[in-house]
Amino acid sequence: MKTVCKMIGKYFGVIALVFLGIGLTEPHAFSWVLGKAHGVSILSVMLGIIMFGMGMTTSLHDFALVLKQPRNIFFGVCTQYFVMPFLAFCLSRAFHLDPALTVGVVLVGTCPGGTSSNVITFMSHGDVPFSVTMTSCSTVLSPIMTPLLTYLIIGKQISFDPVGMFVSILQIVFFPIAVGLAVKNFFPKFAKEAIDYLPAVSSLVISFLIAGIIGASCNAILNSAGVILLVVILHNVLGYVLGFAIGKATGMNWRQMVALSIEVGMQNSGLATGLAKAHFASMPMAGVPGAIFSAWHNISGAVLAYVYSNYLNKRFDSEFEEELEPEVATV
Repeated sequence: MKTVCKMIGKYFGVIALVFLGIGLTEPHAFSWVLGKAHGVSILSVMLGIIMFGMGMTTSLHDFALVLKQPRNIFFGVCTQYFVMPFLAFCLSRAFHLDPALTVGVVLVGTCPGGTSSNVITFMSHGDVPFSVTMTSCSTVLSPIMTPLLTYLIIGKQISFDPVGMFVSILQIVFFPIAVGLAVKNFFPKFAKEAIDYLPAVSSLVISFLIAGIIGASCNAILNSAGVILLVVILHNVLGYVLGFAIGKATGMNWRQMVALSIEVGMQNSGLATGLAKAHFASMPMAGVPGAIFSAWHNISGAVLAYVYSNYLNKRFDSEFEEELEPEVATV
């Protein structure tokens, strides 16, 4: 079973694409994802499961780097919450996206970094502790930063409740992560066993969300698939490029630049999808950019990791060969 779960986590990008295809060809197959059970949103519960898994794999020690490298963490988190919202705003304007797609792209941009960035950073031989700390810090700040930035970008054009979004993020993100941390601390043996299965569970849950969201808007997606896909790809790739450039400009070392590049480009798009459904229910297409981003950024991340580890690191990181072995052993 552990082998199967490892394979699911490893090939999540491919699995996500398969479920995206199911959403387009069998639009009602996962419509239950958008429904309710006993008055509770299934989608919110599924996102809570993902965040609970993040809490189970997070440690309070992950925040220790804030005290050791406050400058780099500060620049990293600022970059996270500036670059992707800025790109969302520019891309929405440049491609004249309709209000629903604008909402979706902006939500992807204003959400925190995703946990998959930590895996891709490890595969890229970047600075993993730096990546984990940035993900943790941006996630903790998300109840404030995501509603605030979303309001600043689209609040005058599209009506929504930023306070309600703040409460939603606390429910979907903060509380499940807190419960996951508590379980890890009070039931360490259970947490140690569960950690082998959590990436696979999260991968499948996100895949179900992708199929459900895509299925609900499949006709509209097929009519404008080229534009949506192009915007998602540009958002992701430009995030990688600008993240790396800002890391270099602020004096970070090579591995920190690699980590920042990946952290900025890979978003918690599952959260963006959930917030779109919860707060922009009258705009079904608002969840589509997040769903497509979820599939795409895992594929692009895997490609980027291959390029970093096989070409760029060897050329630009003089300590790559020496430190590669001990770093992998530590992680």
